Amino acid sequence: MTAFTRRALLGCFVAASALAGCANGIGSGGAATIDARVDAALNFLFQNYPATRDLANQAAGMLVMPVVTELGLGLGGAYGTGALRVGGATVDYYAATAASAGLQIGAQQYSHVLFFMTQEALLEFRQSPGWVAGANLQYAVNDRGEILRADTTTAMMPVIAVVFAQSGLRLGATIEGTKYTRIIP
Repeated sequence: MTAFTRRALLGCFVAASALAGCANGIGSGGAATIDARVDAALNFLFQNYPATRDLANQAAGMLVMPVVTELGLGLGGAYGTGALRVGGATVDYYAATAASAGLQIGAQQYSHVLFFMTQEALLEFRQSPGWVAGANLQYAVNDRGEILRADTTTAMMPVIAVVFAQSGLRLGATIEGTKYTRIIP
């Protein structure tokens, strides 16, 4: 690969990062902007996947990340901001960050909601200085076209993740290894 090609590739990656950051609201908005995006994401989720309304009604709380931007070119990263809702009201704001390395190229944006199904799981999340989504996180899956489901085993898990509204040129979206940190917008 020539120096020009490397520079062009690096320039494209930097430009894509900057544009994705702008679309993600990095460094902009504040509480009102985050709340508006959270409301829009929940409306989209409930309208397109009605079964998630039952999860929301049963959950002790929900962390809604309306836009997470993920980029990867060998090294990768993801960032997004969102709100923790308890009883329908926002109680805290969070940033989600992740880093990865390996054979990867592309960019994508997606939304996700963490449903805290027990008071203990919600309390653990709120008391931690930086909670990391681990392997014990259960995903509700979209296995039949547009029907999202959480089976009986899934519904008994303390934290259920729903990833939706994916767009971009990178395959797959998992939130395992994502770190959530409380922020002041």
